[in-house]
Amino acid sequence: MSTGRRRAGVLCAVIGAVTACDRRGEPASAAPAAGLAYVTNEVSQDLTVIATASDSVVATVPLGARARGVKVSPDGRFVYVALSGSPRCPPTMPDEECAKLPTDKSKDGIAEIDAATHEVIRILPGGSDPEQFDVSADGSWLYVANEDAGVASIVDLRSAQITVTVPVGTEPEGVAVRPDGRAVYVTAETDHVVTALDARTGRELARVTVGRRPRDLAFAPDGSRLYVSAEVDGTVSVIEVPEHRVSSDITLPPGFRPMGVEVSPDGKRVYVAGGRGGSVAVIDAGTNTIVGSVKVGTRPWGIALTPDGKKLYAANGPSNDVSVVDTETLRVIATIPAGKSPWGVAIGPAPR
Repeated sequence: MSTGRRRAGVLCAVIGAVTACDRRGEPASAAPAAGLAYVTNEVSQDLTVIATASDSVVATVPLGARARGVKVSPDGRFVYVALSGSPRCPPTMPDEECAKLPTDKSKDGIAEIDAATHEVIRILPGGSDPEQFDVSADGSWLYVANEDAGVASIVDLRSAQITVTVPVGTEPEGVAVRPDGRAVYVTAETDHVVTALDARTGRELARVTVGRRPRDLAFAPDGSRLYVSAEVDGTVSVIEVPEHRVSSDITLPPGFRPMGVEVSPDGKRVYVAGGRGGSVAVIDAGTNTIVGSVKVGTRPWGIALTPDGKKLYAANGPSNDVSVVDTETLRVIATIPAGKSPWGVAIGPAPR
């Protein structure tokens, strides 16, 4: 049994190998047949599972380590969560104070969770201090940003081994696989760049300077454009992918500190979490203009859209909840309690 299974079993086992619990500590009930939203909670070190049909919590999966990035496998069978043993240091904490906090590198890794049972199957290698990552379209590879090491790691899921480690700049965070699957793009917060890598070899293809402190990025469905949030500048850089050049810097409303980015399934809208701005902004992808915004919880970071694009889920760290937004009316239609300090959101189909 893996370390991840033992952690889950100790905290939640009731009968046999049950590892998922509802918010009262009881075995999780079956999720309604629809989609599931998976929310990582950085401080409570667990995963909240939400049924998108009812916007209700159906399970909580303990993880035993700081949880941030989250993705669902293309077939919906597995959920992957980035775990880190590095300390959580808020922006207000001086670097020298952060350096004094304890670090447990044995906790670094990527948890692979069975989407049907909510059981942690194994802890995969993910390099040092994994933060965000993406999954290849065939479900065979993970591409991981290693924040404290300034590198990206390519993980072969079949062998459970890191095959390539490549420098991508200081404090890498956002990761996105290009829709054609041939390249992966990684942001570097301190160097203010996005690096494009060959998806198999890790060879650097291009390096593009964007706004200050790029946090997240998302592709247009056809892969022709890449949208990159820049927290310090309060902008979204638009990269024309074939040429790897910035064609536009979209200025967000005052007070926005852009974080998570999502593009609608039809490619017509770009949604940007405002961080300390407390809202999610909407960009018209045809005109690169702001066409709306919606107030959500405190400091939204990760956001995700349902496959039909009709609902958006925003993880609100300090308010310990998730806002559900109707994307047509731009109104919050539900607020769902999560664990402590929700960080990332991913949506996948409910297992049959």
